[in-house]
Amino acid sequence: MRALVAAAIGLAAALAVVIALSALGPPSGSTSPKPLLTTVPSHP
Repeated sequence: MRALVAAAIGLAAALAVVIALSALGPPSGSTSPKPLLTTVPSHP
């Protein structure tokens, strides 16, 4: 019985976190206009 109560509390807490984060909306910001510079390793 304790495990069931603990699982219900954990599920309610996780659901509350998801609802709180979705209520805040997406983070404000923008992407960089510069492309990422990556290097390809040379083949041996």
